[in-house]
Amino acid sequence: MTDSFTGMYAALMTGLDQSGAFDPERQRVLTKYVAGQGLRGLYVGGSSGESGLLESAALLEQQSVVADVARGTGNVLMAHVGLPSLGDSIRLAKNAKTLGYDALSALPPHSYPFTDEEIFAYYKALAAATDLPLIVYEIPIRTGRPLPLELLVRILDLPNVAGIKFTSTDLFKMSMLRRQRPDRLYFFGFDEIFSTAGALGVDGGIGTTYNLFGRLYVAIWEAIQANDLLRARELQNISQEFVEILLQTGVLPGMKAAFGLIGIDCGPTRAPMALRADDPAALLSGFLERADVKEWIAL
Repeated sequence: MTDSFTGMYAALMTGLDQSGAFDPERQRVLTKYVAGQGLRGLYVGGSSGESGLLESAALLEQQSVVADVARGTGNVLMAHVGLPSLGDSIRLAKNAKTLGYDALSALPPHSYPFTDEEIFAYYKALAAATDLPLIVYEIPIRTGRPLPLELLVRILDLPNVAGIKFTSTDLFKMSMLRRQRPDRLYFFGFDEIFSTAGALGVDGGIGTTYNLFGRLYVAIWEAIQANDLLRARELQNISQEFVEILLQTGVLPGMKAAFGLIGIDCGPTRAPMALRADDPAALLSGFLERADVKEWIAL
């Protein structure tokens, strides 16, 4: 595959108003910040964007707002279109094509215990819906089960399927997949251990905390490309400390609270997601105010 897609992508979050409805202006402010960090691109409408809780109409509007803000910035735009309904997924895919997105991605069909053949048929239909390259998805923590290696190989062989976002700690499985289909793209989805997958030769990362710390993850990527393991480890430690805090606050609620602390209002997360921990603001501000952390915030 072409190198034009390699690198680091923020799994873009969603701006909501106080009632939980999509807020175009908050989305614009957030997108402008994220797009200005030197990342390779934006991954729009995924789990980090609360897509599982949003209506397809809101996701269609988000695609449009992000495309408008990102125009001329050089960011590659990947539209995540994986909804439980194939019809909704195809509608999102065709809208992304019309708006000039560069690629698509999709969770496997979820919400029910679909068979391997049903999952294969879903990806076959989605890949055929447009001529955009499709990044498929392995994420057992979201779907409830890992997809068999043989099924992933079959899916990667479909026309228009360009690669996979691999969000699993089974890095041996990822390596076996890469050996069997070396011409595909491999993106890793766990922010806190990206450098481990980077050392195994993935083509980039797609992550939630990249929204706030995109510059940090670009530096981790550059350190790995330069074979500077010590530098990658040092920077990865900062990422891990942040993720440890987010596990206490709730990942997306904590991310939105962190953005608020640096002056960017993303709004709340959609219910039932809510901020946790006894004093989340203290946990987050204590971290964000450290000198070794502040240098990575792009204000």
